[in-house]
Amino acid sequence: MNLPLNTSADTSDRVEQARYNMIEQQIRPWNVLDEQVLELLERVHREDFVPEACRDMAFADLELPLHPSPVEALRLGQIMLAPRVEARMLQDLQVRPGDRVLEIGAGSGHMAALLAGCAAQVLTLEIEPHLVEMARANLARAGIANAEVRQADGAQDVADGPFDVIVLSGSVAQVPPQLLALLAEGGRLGAIVGQPPMMRATFVRRTAGGFETSAPWDVVTARLRHFPEPSAFTF
Repeated sequence: MNLPLNTSADTSDRVEQARYNMIEQQIRPWNVLDEQVLELLERVHREDFVPEACRDMAFADLELPLHPSPVEALRLGQIMLAPRVEARMLQDLQVRPGDRVLEIGAGSGHMAALLAGCAAQVLTLEIEPHLVEMARANLARAGIANAEVRQADGAQDVADGPFDVIVLSGSVAQVPPQLLALLAEGGRLGAIVGQPPMMRATFVRRTAGGFETSAPWDVVTARLRHFPEPSAFTF
């Protein structure tokens, strides 16, 4: 008896079902209800931005390593944020069609692709040369023309402001003041701030009189490199 072979249509159906499950079972329950964000998650194919070795986990509620060694990936901050974290950050930043966006930590380029779907222009910085090439290739293959990947240390080499939105795709000990200085009036910065095991997604809006800050939800993730850490010295 000959059994039917799996077809490309079968594979496509399974992928789309996995994408649907990711959105409906992981992302919506995390209070991501913005229809533009949910539509982007359908249109920007996450599986095309993950390393080949992780492709079967593209829709899992996990951070994915962007280094052959998962331990080194965490140590170096070379990870792809979990889908619900990317989606919630995108929603809470309220990216608009005319916005100019800066991302620190391009990784695989997936967050830049989502940002580019909302904004006019995205500049994403990545310190690791192999990830710069990965992000560029992924964005080009996805046909995204309004996102530029630049090799740079986002803790030091930032210029070209002001920006309407700044997002840090990794954690820092405190909101970097040098990045706040690059926000346009009305601009928003989003970062994951704190020390493990307690970090909070922190959003800062620049106003005419200063800055307004909120920290609405908890999440823990790997550090972005070279941003200052508090002194460990104690009496």
